[in-house]
Amino acid sequence: VQLVESGGGLVQPGGSLNLSCVASGFTFSSYAMNWYRQVPGKERELVAAISSAGDNTIYADSVKGRFTISRDNAKSTAYLQMNSLMTEDKAVYYCDVEHIGRGQGTQVTVSS
Repeated sequence: VQLVESGGGLVQPGGSLNLSCVASGFTFSSYAMNWYRQVPGKERELVAAISSAGDNTIYADSVKGRFTISRDNAKSTAYLQMNSLMTEDKAVYYCDVEHIGRGQGTQVTVSS
């Protein structure tokens, strides 16, 4: 089982990033996908989740209207489009599949 995130980086406030999570080793289309984020010293936060078919999504209140989760089951890939980024969005972002595992994370830094 492998989950590999990419797309993080440094962006100015108001900017955008699109995170990807490529999955392998399990039947991707059978599982809901989650994006979490974690800041050192704080509990991890569920940012967004998407159902296995992609027809249901949930978002943390802090990112509603700014972030969009999606998936492409043919490519075994989940995405997190992040717009209007704010300094408080700075964190390590992980994709996670319940009872399967999570990736190593990708750093997102929002700074001017």
